[in-house]
Amino acid sequence: MNLSKVKLVVSDMDGTLLNSKGEVSNLFFELFEQLKKKNIIFCAASGRQYNSIVSKLDAIKKDIFIIAENGGIAKKNDDLLVLNLLSADKIKKILPLLQSIDNSHVVLCGKNGAFIDTKDQKFIDLFQEYYNKYTIVDDLSSIVDKEDFLKIAIYHFTSSEKYIYPIIKDFDSDLLIKISGKNWLDISDKKANKGNALKKVQQILNITKEETMVFGDYHNDIEMLKEADFSFSMKNAHKDITEIANYATDSNDNFGVEKILKQLVEN
Repeated sequence: MNLSKVKLVVSDMDGTLLNSKGEVSNLFFELFEQLKKKNIIFCAASGRQYNSIVSKLDAIKKDIFIIAENGGIAKKNDDLLVLNLLSADKIKKILPLLQSIDNSHVVLCGKNGAFIDTKDQKFIDLFQEYYNKYTIVDDLSSIVDKEDFLKIAIYHFTSSEKYIYPIIKDFDSDLLIKISGKNWLDISDKKANKGNALKKVQQILNITKEETMVFGDYHNDIEMLKEADFSFSMKNAHKDITEIANYATDSNDNFGVEKILKQLVEN
């Protein structure tokens, strides 16, 4: 593995760069400074809200690229690089079905904040980890025409893959449906994925697939893993990701990303 080619490092957040407590390690921030000295650029790519990613990486936010909402939006500081909206018509078509699924909650992910229509405090406490700018409304359908939306996120308390995906999978000809974690599933415009957003970042930087390193753990990382020769699955990754990635590293709770970055900066 010849790491001397790498010019861009891209990492998913949950289950990858973040440990199980939702924390970024001090070691990562130390390694980031060494990446900077080697002129290696870092990009965070997540299903999370843009503001939520910024809050986790606040100390380095001015120096990095951010792909948020699974590629619905990408920014470098205040520069908007990618914006893929989900049309109101498509939201209206699927929203009633999503709201009928037991033991789940729907989040409309807007360009400027998220919207939920629940008073369930257990869910709100969980949700706030991923969306720190949000509004609680009485009825989600009443705001579909009033905001620009990047995606719909649905949370199931037991399993998104088992209890949400089978009900909505037939919509996949018209929408991008991604199981993005054990409990989360995301619905976006067909063009909105981390891979397409990464291609835009690579184009801006004039960096190739052969010069890109990517870390991921779940289905919403598939497209971006395919845009990097140095693609790594986490030890805790879904088995589908392990099969797609070219390389593997340790788990998110055992510094899987940091171990490879240490090799990269020492190369």
